[in-house]
Amino acid sequence: MMHYSKPKVKAPHPQIIEKMSSALQKYALTTVCEAAACPNRAECYERQSATFMILGERCSRACSFCNVKTGAMQEVDPTEATRLADAIRDLQLHYVVITSVDRDDLKDYGAGHFADCVAAIKEKNPHIKIELLTPDFRFHIPSLDTIIASDVYKLAHNQETVRRISKHVRPQSDYERSLKVLEYYARHSHVRVKSSLMVGLGESELELRETMQDLLDVGVCELTIGQYLQPTPKHHKVEKYYEAEFFETIKQEAYAMGFDAVASGVLVRSSYFAEELGR
Repeated sequence: MMHYSKPKVKAPHPQIIEKMSSALQKYALTTVCEAAACPNRAECYERQSATFMILGERCSRACSFCNVKTGAMQEVDPTEATRLADAIRDLQLHYVVITSVDRDDLKDYGAGHFADCVAAIKEKNPHIKIELLTPDFRFHIPSLDTIIASDVYKLAHNQETVRRISKHVRPQSDYERSLKVLEYYARHSHVRVKSSLMVGLGESELELRETMQDLLDVGVCELTIGQYLQPTPKHHKVEKYYEAEFFETIKQEAYAMGFDAVASGVLVRSSYFAEELGR
């Protein structure tokens, strides 16, 4: 039996959660924070930061660690960009992360809609900082160029796990393709590039360090590392729970390897303290 010391989480402030929930309902939007009941969401909201998910609630892929719905894809809503911009204005957010489900059913894989959302947000929130956490767009160069041309504060794509496990937990994605996307962002944009890894999927610590080096080699300068937690019994099981000391150790190793900014902890997620990382 695996023993796991449950980390302490700051209790969500009811008024803060209610304010965000009301705005999401008013503008018919989805945040990753609420959809995943993220334990850190109250902290992020207090710092006027949030992560929004665009392009619908259903994904065209089915990763074994992810709790996002799959199935028949939804039509892209052309009003989403305006609704998103209005919600961000009303909430007076200073930093937003925009991410999405995979949309392999679309010709541009959803990149154009990302760009539309960025343009709308900038128009109504001229001083905001925007981070895009994108899918791999199947390494479709025109789509990657569209993302880069949107001229945001930071670009991110999650590597998720080590090479050996990647195809098992991300059967429709590809380890090398993700590295190529990150490398393209790093080479062809002027912004910082970030990626994220989960631990506890069955990787060895050696494999984790090899993947960290792979990310560094393609130009990733910011990294987050967190514990994988099984969403439901049907999802990939947790192979190992890491103690807090491990995350501090791997964080220091990442800095020693050459990463500029690292967030590492049991409850760290890809957008954890996004506005603080690399400041």
